[in-house]
Amino acid sequence: MIVAAAQFAPVAGDIDANVRTTAGLVRRAGAEGARVVVLPELALTGYEPTLIHRNPALHLTEDDGRLDPVREACRAAGAAAVVNGPVRTAGGRPGLTSLVLGPDGGLLARYDKTRLHGFENEVFTAGTADGRFTLDGTRFALATCYDSRFPEFAERAAGDGCTVYLASSVLTAGNDSFETVYPARARDFGLYVAMANVFGESEEGMCEGHSGVWGPDGELIAGAGAGVEGFALAEVA
Repeated sequence: MIVAAAQFAPVAGDIDANVRTTAGLVRRAGAEGARVVVLPELALTGYEPTLIHRNPALHLTEDDGRLDPVREACRAAGAAAVVNGPVRTAGGRPGLTSLVLGPDGGLLARYDKTRLHGFENEVFTAGTADGRFTLDGTRFALATCYDSRFPEFAERAAGDGCTVYLASSVLTAGNDSFETVYPARARDFGLYVAMANVFGESEEGMCEGHSGVWGPDGELIAGAGAGVEGFALAEVA
């Protein structure tokens, strides 16, 4: 099992452009052997909660046709993709949602971020359940950025038989999570942790990428570097 933690600079509010980039990354990572590709938080719209709040046209559905290029890329690459964006809920507000599109393009899982942060609380509906899926016998846990500040997320994942923890994030330059959160979740609970981060400007501030994969000992085993579109690729099983 090889996973890729992908990064790029999303275009604010341009779902079509971000879908094209996401699809291209899935194809490229699949060509290098990735079976699962995780994308950053709000990769489909850019991290722009104010824009999402004002423009309901940016809210997606689980079967949204705008995601068809990603579904096609999954089928072509034989890889699953964890894509994150504002996805409608029954209550009206969108969730801050990860959709797991399987190697056949179908929906494997949905996870709505449960620990919303700051203005996210005014825009999104918090989820109430953990995100899980299994592929090729490997069990995966899903988390979104601020979720990972709470060690019980990773603790539950390990207790639930997960060996890989996939985190979609938006981390600004200098955020301490690179040193104090993701390595600790890996080391403390014996997990592989794959974290996908954006680079460039967003409503959160300036991000630099540095997506990575940490091994169960907490050591970084693959990194995507700063300010470069691409991915960190690592074998996790």
